[in-house]
Amino acid sequence: MIEGGLQRLAVSGVQALQPYQPGKPVSELERELGIQDIVKLASNENPLGPSPKVLTALQNALVDIARYPDGNGYQLKKMLSERYGVGIDQITLGNGSNDVLELVARTFLSPGACAIYSQYAFAVYPIVVQAVGAKGIAVPACNGLGEQGYGHDLEKMVREAPRECRVVFVANPNNPTGNYCCSDSLMGFLETLSRQVIVVVDEAYFEYVEQEDYPDTLALLDQYPNLVVTRTFSKAYGLAGLRVGYAISSPEVANLMNRVRQPFNVNSLALVGAEAALLDQDYLKYSREVNNQGLNQLMQGLEKLGIDYLASVGNFLSFDCKRTALPIYKDLLRQGVIVRPLDNYEMPQHLRVTVGTVKENAAFLKALAIVTAND
Repeated sequence: MIEGGLQRLAVSGVQALQPYQPGKPVSELERELGIQDIVKLASNENPLGPSPKVLTALQNALVDIARYPDGNGYQLKKMLSERYGVGIDQITLGNGSNDVLELVARTFLSPGACAIYSQYAFAVYPIVVQAVGAKGIAVPACNGLGEQGYGHDLEKMVREAPRECRVVFVANPNNPTGNYCCSDSLMGFLETLSRQVIVVVDEAYFEYVEQEDYPDTLALLDQYPNLVVTRTFSKAYGLAGLRVGYAISSPEVANLMNRVRQPFNVNSLALVGAEAALLDQDYLKYSREVNNQGLNQLMQGLEKLGIDYLASVGNFLSFDCKRTALPIYKDLLRQGVIVRPLDNYEMPQHLRVTVGTVKENAAFLKALAIVTAND
């Protein structure tokens, strides 16, 4: 027996690390409560699933499943390059955009360095920072007027960046709050921040955003070589189960990240599925329309129940239960509806609900009305 247990053998950052908690799977709730016909609105998945063209492409690709995938992902990189007008050498592929975020941390952070992110920002940022032994700094969120709120305070993030800061994470739109940074705000941030700091703009939900002042980050890459834009096929394209994402950056940054990227980190089916998804932009447009309708349905339903929510430009809403939300979350589980508690985001009175189909949204609103009837 090793004195002190095996935990002391782990690197210091991992010893104190709390793992990421995903949304509860449907199968787990079925085992726990024996419930059928469960509605899962916990993980910001596309309720429509992938394009039928994707499913056909995946079926056709199964014949070669015994072969390793293209380790460079050339065809997918080529398609992304043509779609977004960037060089193939500017693209880094990942096993979901989470993988790419970890690549950033492994490439640019080390013990003694630090990274900055906003309060209430995506939970993976502090995890990947701490895992490599670096220090994470969460800057208090604001409402855009310098007051307490749920948005990124980019000016404060610049002011509080210490000399040891190597990476800044900006979720745009932000999960779980649904807010976004406008073009002028992001431009001012990039201009003010040191060019020796890597700025990661996480755009996992950008396909859903239709606001005219949303930044065109890819157009900024030539001007800001320290900028890294991360995106995913898990959300609007409906490929969450395949795990494929990517980063677009300067060739220099991409070259560094690809040095630490694991061989074959994107599997064959994920590559094929992503390629087919890119070719079906009509389906992406349809998914966006369904999301807009569903978002309105949820907002109107919450308003009828007298429940406040945070305005969102993504495919989810976070709403305020005005009391500790965990009991409501558990009551919803008993009604067969899975949403997301936000305790780990320091938002213990909020729950987050993903936009589902019309039927799923209605089931959630009905269940919420039942469990909050006595409030």
